[in-house]
Amino acid sequence: MSDPLRLRPEDRGDYEAVLDRALRTPDIRNAVAADPTGRSSARLRLRALADADEVAAAARDAYRQYLAVRASAREDARGDTATAGSVLPAVAVLTPLVAGSSAVVLLPLGHILRWTGVRGTLPGSLITAGWVLALVAAAGALAALGALLVTALRGSGPAAHTARLERAREAWQRALLTHGMLPHLRRCLAEEPSPLPAPAAPPPRLKDTVPQADRTRRARAHPAGPQSRQDSHLACSD
Repeated sequence: MSDPLRLRPEDRGDYEAVLDRALRTPDIRNAVAADPTGRSSARLRLRALADADEVAAAARDAYRQYLAVRASAREDARGDTATAGSVLPAVAVLTPLVAGSSAVVLLPLGHILRWTGVRGTLPGSLITAGWVLALVAAAGALAALGALLVTALRGSGPAAHTARLERAREAWQRALLTHGMLPHLRRCLAEEPSPLPAPAAPPPRLKDTVPQADRTRRARAHPAGPQSRQDSHLACSD
């Protein structure tokens, strides 16, 4: 059954890093070292790169989790960027400051005017506005403090996103190495022929190197047998 989840192009670098780690494991390194030409290592690497989707499919669950965490981190980063680019953070920070400063000015001023005997609604209006601004400043400060606490509890800061993404990436690389890369390389090594050269044939014996015609000519020139030895003896007696 084919899996639509394929290795993303931006993750090819991590895949090659895992391949390098697998080639440095003791059993793979010793098997490759048996080939003095180095062709076995090159063939293994090229085959692992060609079969990247097949190898990565063995760790599809960890890879799917890693992609989900990465997508969530990117969404949060875009949200943080949009929030940082809006006027809401400035309003949330400036509202308590401006309201509190205005309350600090209006309240004493209203009370001073009342104590000095100024008639009319001005002293009362200043005092009322001062208390309203003081309440606004308090409410803004409490809202900002609550937002900071929620952010701290959720751990949604950039550092938390980076740490969670790095943990998911390491988990995928471990699964890829253990369940995908090492079994694939060992299977490829088992399918390859032995890198050791075939033993050389023994050199031919000397008598086998003499042509058949020369052996026949020598046999006719020097016949062997009892009759030839008897003729030789008679020739010596004469």
